[in-house]
Amino acid sequence: MKRFTQLFQAVDSTTSTNEKVAALQRYFHDESAANSVWALYLFLGKTRKRLITSRILRDIFLQVSNMPDWLFEASYAHVGDSAETIALLLSDAPLPSPCPEFQDQPLHIWLETIIPQVKACGDEERPGLILSWWASLEGYEVFVLNKILTGAFRVGVSTKLVVKALAAEYDIPADVLTHRLMGDFAPSVEFYQQLIQVDTVEAAPSRPYPFFLASPIDVEKFSEETMADWQAEWKWDGIRAQLIYRASQHFIWSRGEDLITHQFPEFAEPLQQLPDGTVLDGEIVCWDGQHPLNFNHLQKRLGRKRVGPKLMADNPVHFLAYDLLEHQGKDVREHSLYQRRQLLADLLDSYGSPYMSYSQPLIFDTFDQLQTLRSQSRQHRAEGLMLKALKSPYLVGRKRGYWWKYKVDPMTLDAVLIYAQAGSGKRANLFTDYTFALWHGDQLVPFAKAYSGLDNQEIATLDKWIRRHTRERFGPVRSVEPTHVFEIGFEGIAQSKRHKSGISVRFPRILRWRHDKPVKEADSLEAAIALLNADTNTPVLKKSTS
Repeated sequence: MKRFTQLFQAVDSTTSTNEKVAALQRYFHDESAANSVWALYLFLGKTRKRLITSRILRDIFLQVSNMPDWLFEASYAHVGDSAETIALLLSDAPLPSPCPEFQDQPLHIWLETIIPQVKACGDEERPGLILSWWASLEGYEVFVLNKILTGAFRVGVSTKLVVKALAAEYDIPADVLTHRLMGDFAPSVEFYQQLIQVDTVEAAPSRPYPFFLASPIDVEKFSEETMADWQAEWKWDGIRAQLIYRASQHFIWSRGEDLITHQFPEFAEPLQQLPDGTVLDGEIVCWDGQHPLNFNHLQKRLGRKRVGPKLMADNPVHFLAYDLLEHQGKDVREHSLYQRRQLLADLLDSYGSPYMSYSQPLIFDTFDQLQTLRSQSRQHRAEGLMLKALKSPYLVGRKRGYWWKYKVDPMTLDAVLIYAQAGSGKRANLFTDYTFALWHGDQLVPFAKAYSGLDNQEIATLDKWIRRHTRERFGPVRSVEPTHVFEIGFEGIAQSKRHKSGISVRFPRILRWRHDKPVKEADSLEAAIALLNADTNTPVLKKSTS
């Protein structure tokens, strides 16, 4: 645990990519496979579910420290993280004597033997067990332990950097390691040894391929390309997924590496009709028979343990295939996009299903025609265009120059800042989470929350203003004077019974601070409803709201 904590501190305390990779590589070089595999599991974000809540840890700390609630809350407001707050305050708390059985234990013993005890013990035994762990660890080790216990372990290092360190240490191509690490895995010595073997056979039938991602388009550069070298298709608003049929089993993986097979039972039969050894890349959307439906329909199916007949009937799904990654058991990612698309079309034309089709290429000859198509995106219920080089292989991650996303401009509304809340982590001392409202008659109605889009100077300026112009406090939230107008951008708008405004917006963010606009000239809820009704993907909503 001590050496893992030192690694955590090393990668968390620097913004240098090279220093992060070097620290990881040193750890993999020096540590045993038993510890390395668990470090890998944690750094890749594959932590177990929450074993204990932050509230329980807080209550245990308050019982032993006799600290008043208000002082703990004030400390938490300053730090912004309960796990770290407890770790910092424990130095002055009267803890029991350290337990030799918990001191200087390696990471794998903590994760395989010690920490699981918290699930087996009763409510009366739990505080004593947690306190004995805290007493046996040093401050930053307590922080790491608390984050693992609450299922909130995060670190400022990407999967790409972890893979880069492994690749450098074991001289294995990064794309091979990325593929081997896709999906979930058991953090065992056996898995780690297979991972780092040069000649490992890729045997798991469920394993997806790493996704190839598009980059935001460089319009000026792309306009000089030969358009005949490119394929355009609609950028659909759904769930990017791989559908796999191998060894007479089918699997569905999201881009976030979640196994979501059970959430889409409609795809079981069509997948089983395909040749063994087929992997499709594409988009899962809700479907009205000819076109995609609003993403809100799809949202209703996500995270469900069971998808019943009514949910399937109310929110029917369809898979729009973009690409073919494996054909008859052979990895075809090195083939050109043109070749892969030919195979894809032949495959799905031969095994037709109402639940699957391939995304149709769009016809264009000039960049001007491409821009015209982009302007029609919302009419086709799309977010914009995907542009792919016909000669491109299917690569790993985001490689500029091969695939571009050419999204439509966001929908926008000018809204009034009415609430603010402090951020977390490094932004715990600043008000960075904002709630915005629209006019409905002479009242301001909350319609969206946003926390991105302002630069550091704007954040600092707004933070000072919020502190001076707070009207009321509701726990960590401050109500502020309705003075400032901001342009809020978002990707989609939908009806919502959960929100007072009757609407919800997708991916809201701040586009600019409208210093030029008086509060009374901010947009109204009626303007938002007009946007909603203008969306061909949405039924008409009347203007009356409660």
